Amino acid sequence: MTTSAAIPDATEGSLPNSATNACKLCTPLGACLAFRGVAGAIPFLHGGQGCATYIRRYLISHFREPMDIAASNFSEASAVFGGGANLRAGLANVLRQYEPSMVGVATTCLSETIGEDVPGHLHEFAESQAQPATPIVPVSTPSYNGTHVDGFHSAVRAMVESLAATGPVVEVSDGACSYPSPVAVFPGMVSPADLRELKRLASEVRIPMTLLPDYSETLDGPSWADYEKLPAGGTPIEAIRALGSASASIEFGRVLAGAARTAGKSLESKHHVPLQRIGIPIGLRETDRFLEVLAALTGRPLPKALEAERGRLVDSWVDGHKYVFAKRAVVYGEEDFVVGMASFLCEIGIVPVLCASGGHSGRFETALRAAVPELGDTMVHEGSDFADIAAEAGVLEPDLLIGSSKGYGLAQQLGIPLVRCGFPIHDRIGGQRILHLGYAGAQALFVNCLLDRKQALSPIGYSYL
Repeated sequence: MTTSAAIPDATEGSLPNSATNACKLCTPLGACLAFRGVAGAIPFLHGGQGCATYIRRYLISHFREPMDIAASNFSEASAVFGGGANLRAGLANVLRQYEPSMVGVATTCLSETIGEDVPGHLHEFAESQAQPATPIVPVSTPSYNGTHVDGFHSAVRAMVESLAATGPVVEVSDGACSYPSPVAVFPGMVSPADLRELKRLASEVRIPMTLLPDYSETLDGPSWADYEKLPAGGTPIEAIRALGSASASIEFGRVLAGAARTAGKSLESKHHVPLQRIGIPIGLRETDRFLEVLAALTGRPLPKALEAERGRLVDSWVDGHKYVFAKRAVVYGEEDFVVGMASFLCEIGIVPVLCASGGHSGRFETALRAAVPELGDTMVHEGSDFADIAAEAGVLEPDLLIGSSKGYGLAQQLGIPLVRCGFPIHDRIGGQRILHLGYAGAQALFVNCLLDRKQALSPIGYSYL
């Protein structure tokens, strides 16, 4: 039997027998994205070539960037007799051709189903290498045991557990004061634009921060004159190793907070790094909470520039309140993303009539209602597919849909706008640059599409609203 351990809470709650147009993606896809956020790292799938091709194509369609994913290329013989030889040969090829700083090995349904001993294979491979070993981080990600977000969080946790080490505390000075080692921030599966916004906010507050992962450049970089096998950017391996001496860690996700094992909990239990758990900072109150945590860690008040930014956001909500108040929305996507988005919608007066996710954590509704107590009789569905969402939306008569481009067909069917956000965005250019987080993200998300619709349906066609 396999000795690779899946995240134990990924299958909590009842699992449906089947799905029609699932509202989730495969587990190793999320792991590959997380590994791509490490400087010089390359994702490696232990399974069939088809899995790697599908995931590459899916990620490229959203990020519009090259995406190399290696694979052990199972054949019929591998499926019967095991893929250890394929794994070792594939790793040797990757190390020779790419010279990566790290290889992240994610399993697929096939390798998990036949019971591959991935840690054992990796131990044999390490013993066969003459040169100093490149870090190889394995993670168990069969798609029947979670969603792409489960795979993402499992990969982040695996990197922390494999690489983070306790070392001397490093004093960092910004010229005004000194404080211990950087704060570790685990942002979850957000956009490159969101990652850049988090770094901007940390800079405004003047606190050193290590993001894990950070694909803000590796999957949203400038145009190249020549092809780069390993794009610049990402969290340096040295920074991950130093996380054991972080002054604190911040983990985004109210649903994630109930998981049995996370990257933040690993740092807390093994290295005694204090852990702060907050929701994804979408909208006013969740961004307030994030900045309050940063201010508490620095011991300084927030800068005036951020106070002014917050004030402008509130002013824009006052300006647009009459256009969005009491409108009805269906929100779908990753569980923690839906929690943050529902909180934001309630702040501006839009009523989330249905909050749906393909996740199966068993914690979605509890986390959602705790974060957004004003939801009232809002319907909350986990383990949903788009057939379920369509059936409910037809009765609820929403004014708009909010989520990935996978909801386009339903929006067309209902004749209502689709606000594209989250992952994946395949039918528009710039999905990787959609900003969701912070005061700036809330400002960018403010729902102008309702004004577009009001104009489009007007018999007058007026240009003044």
